[in-house]
Formats: sequence, structure tokens, C-alpha cells
Amino acid sequence: MASSSHRAESSPSSLRDGHNRPYDRHHLIANSSSSISIDSEEKWDDDGFYHGREKDDAIELEALNRRRDDENDDDDNDGAHDCTSSLSSPKALYTVHEEKAIVRKFDRHLVLLIALMYLLAFLDRSNIGNARIAGMDVDLQTSPPRDDWYTWAIQAFYVSYIGFEWMSLLWHVIPPHIYASMLVLSWGVVASLQAVAPSYPFLIVLRALLGAGEAGFTGIPLYLCMFFKRDELAFRTAIFVSAAPLATSFASTLAWLILKVGEASPITPWRLLFLVEGFPSVIVAVIAWRIVPDSPHTASYLTSHEKRIARLRLTTQHQSHSSTVTGHWLKIREVLAVCTDPIAIIPAIMFFLTNMAYSSLPVFLPTILEESMGHDRLRAQALSAPPYLVSFFFVLATAKLSDSMRSRSAFLVPFALASALGYATLALSEHVLRLEPASALRYLAVYPAAAGFFCVAVLIVVWNVNNQPSRSRRGAGFAMMQIFGQCGPLLGARLYHRSQSPFYTQGMAVCATAMLGVAALALLQRWVLVRRNRALDARRGYRDHGGRGGDVPGADAGFRFMV
Repeated sequence: MASSSHRAESSPSSLRDGHNRPYDRHHLIANSSSSISIDSEEKWDDDGFYHGREKDDAIELEALNRRRDDENDDDDNDGAHDCTSSLSSPKALYTVHEEKAIVRKFDRHLVLLIALMYLLAFLDRSNIGNARIAGMDVDLQTSPPRDDWYTWAIQAFYVSYIGFEWMSLLWHVIPPHIYASMLVLSWGVVASLQAVAPSYPFLIVLRALLGAGEAGFTGIPLYLCMFFKRDELAFRTAIFVSAAPLATSFASTLAWLILKVGEASPITPWRLLFLVEGFPSVIVAVIAWRIVPDSPHTASYLTSHEKRIARLRLTTQHQSHSSTVTGHWLKIREVLAVCTDPIAIIPAIMFFLTNMAYSSLPVFLPTILEESMGHDRLRAQALSAPPYLVSFFFVLATAKLSDSMRSRSAFLVPFALASALGYATLALSEHVLRLEPASALRYLAVYPAAAGFFCVAVLIVVWNVNNQPSRSRRGAGFAMMQIFGQCGPLLGARLYHRSQSPFYTQGMAVCATAMLGVAALALLQRWVLVRRNRALDARRGYRDHGGRGGDVPGADAGFRFMV
């Protein structure tokens, strides 16, 4: 077995674009004569470390062909030295092919199931817009009637959603298979009960309960950190978040079909809509109980060999080892530190601005298409679908490229600007462009507006998680972003007053300004992260020459901020 004196000889390095591939000069590998086997049951602990004969002598091994180049040492414009080193383990415990096979299994069995659950959640949240133009507004109206009941129904969801955001931290406390099932079951039952609402006040209570049930599900990116590396997280997050535009597209198409069938049904079409779209969540809750793993080590679809690789591969990315296990309490000092950290505060503000657009357009678009663009009820339902279907593909492609380039801001800024352009076109269509309410250009402007804010929302969430080095900081930073960010829908729900019909100029202008603000804040966040990476380079260089140097508190040596 390789002793602790066997160290890879190479210069310290960092990485291009600030991503997470630094080289730790104390990283240990096995030599060619090693008899270490990953299948030695008695020698591997749950964190993927091999323990030798001497007490506390642990060896961490790299995957086969993990390579770094050491030819250049120029400082790039992202604040990281373009300096890497070559390292390949002569005796690797697993191959890159084995690692990719495990990731594919997680994608098929875990990520797709999470995407299905999120699709159902977003469907149950946003189908109220389709129900409204299907007759709900008339049937639930009180005496005397009020024009703001619908707005209150939307806001009730988000008030409850914000109040229960702390539940997103429970993914590290309650076994995930239990927690996921409880959440899906709760919102499935409540969403189905909306079909029997006798009045708007009753519906508002149900919407508040629905928000409480869905609030805990926002912690999914924290849960995925137990299975995927930092540079794999954006695409996996995008897979389940892209279920939101897919759900909106699906909801519009399904609503059109249900309304056609409902015309000949004894059940009122909008009640049938709530029932048909709500009850599937109850069925999925049962499936989640059996399939959702609590950690890589409990995934039933992995062999014992694959389970060890799944845990071991995460120890090679310089993260806290507790990141891959549940049941550990948060460190209060790290939680409090996040509250004053700019790299946690800026994403929270960005998420607030994005959510103003992200939450409002899906629930108001059917109304805008019917009332302001002059389409009939069924045609408005049908025309609501294509913008979100296009957004679905853009979200997946953008996240994949973002992971490949190991950069978030390079994509976040252009999509924020694209969304702002779409909203600006809608805002200027009445007084500047002088378009007709039913103009094709107004409808086409919805496409960049929707695709932009969906892509931006995904990248903000992942960027925030990427740049918090420990489990406690990730949890606190994520909760702060969600609590503050979900206040955006409270404002977004009041942007489209019927008094502004048919152009809704004020609401569109506010969303355009918000997305411009997101682009500006993304550039500011990038600048902050570049400066921090350069400071880390300087401190590590000082350490290599005999000084104490420095690393990011709460992270393993070599952690870098992703720009």
C-alpha cells in the first residue's frame, strides 16, 4: 500500500473559469504494486476512504485518466491561473467508464423521477390560470363580487411558500425517501381538493396549503449535491427545473383537451381540470417512497461496487465529506456568516427579480392571450403552450453548455438580456411601436421573455449552490435565496391588472427592468468571484513558499469559486 510519503509531484494549480479542478499537492494515490481493492468490504468507510494498517492512515484515490496540464502559467481574465498539472493514477480503483455508467443510472432513476415530481408540482401550482378562463372566476365569485379574489388566490400560495421555505433544509435531516413522499402526497391531495372549492375564500385556503406542501421541494439542489459533482449539477438541476416550462406547455395542451371533453361532462370543466392534474401526484408519492435513495450508498439500483465508486468519486472534488451524507446538523457559525456574504446576497436579489417574471407570466399568459390579443378561450389555451415548449429545450441546452464550460455568468447575462428584450417589446408595443393588440410580434416577444427567465432561474440556483463550500453554508445560502427570492412572486402577482388591458404596459415594463437588473447583478457577482479567486491564488502561492497561505473556510484545500 502506498504510504503517506508517496505524493504526486507537480506544481500547485488552479483552473480556467474559476471551476472546481484545483490541484492539491498533498493529494495521495496508490502505487503500481498496491493490492488495494475497492471491493474490500472491511477497509472502506462510508466516505470513500481506504484505511491502512496504521491508525488514521487514509489514502484517497483519483479516477483513472484524471489529467491536468502543467504547461501554462498565465493569469486569465477570470482570476485563475491557467496552470494545471498532469496526474494519472497507475493503480486506479475505478475507471472513467464506470463513473459515467453510475452517473447515467442516477440520471435515469433519480433525476427523471425528480423531474416528474417537479412537473406535477408546477402543474398544480400554475393550472389556476387555465382554470380561470375555463369558468372558475364566475363560479367562485362572492356576493358582492370582488375583482381581486384571483390575485389573492395566487398570493396565498406564495405567502405560504415563503413562510415554509425553511423546510428545504430538512433534506439533510429527514430520510429523503420519506420526505419526498410526504411532500408529493401533501400537494397532490390539496391540489385535487381544489376541484370541490365552493368559493374563492375556500380556494385561497387550499392555495396556502399547496404552497406549504411545495415549499420543501425547493431543497432538491441540496439533495442532488449528495450524488453529483459541482460541474455536473447545472445540467441535472436543469433537467428537473425544465419540467416547469414543460409543465406549463403540457398544462395548456391538457387544459385545451379537458375543456373540450368537459363541455360534454357532468363535471364543470375547470373542476375536472384540477382533479385530472392534481391526483397523479398522489400516485407518484407511492413510487417515490420506494425509488428515492437516502444517499448513494442506499440506491437499490447500484451494485455494492458501484455504491463505493459513487461515494469515492465525490471525494475527488475538494468538498466537505459530510456533503454526501444526511443526518448532520448545521453549523450555526457558518450559517450566520452566509447572511453577510456578498456571494450569497447577490444571488438572492437576482432570484427575487427573476421570480417577478418567472411566476407571473405562466398564470397570466392565458388571460393576456384571451383578453388582450383577442383569441377565444380554446385558442388561448393552445397558444400558451409553444413558448414554454421552446423554453424547455433552451434550458437543457444552456445548462449542458454551462457545465461543459464550467461557467454560469457567461450564459446568465445573455439570457437575462434576451428576456428583458422580450418584455421591452411587449411594454413598448402600445405607445412606441404602435402595434395592434393581436399583433404577431407581440406573441413572438413572449418566446425570448419566457426562455430567458427560465434559463436564468436555473443558472442562479446552481451558481448559488456551487459557490458555498460546506454543507452548512450551502443550506443557509440556498434558504436565504429562496426566502428572499420567493417574495418576487408577491409583486409579480399584482403586475397585470385588468385595468391595463389589452397591453399591460406597466407589468411588462417592470419585468423588463427586473431582467436588466439581473444581468447587471450577474456581472457584479462575476467580478466579486474573480477577485476572490485571485486572492486565493495569491495566498496559496505564499503558502507554497513557506507562508501559512489560506483556503476557503469550510472547504477542503483547493476549493475555487465558479464564475
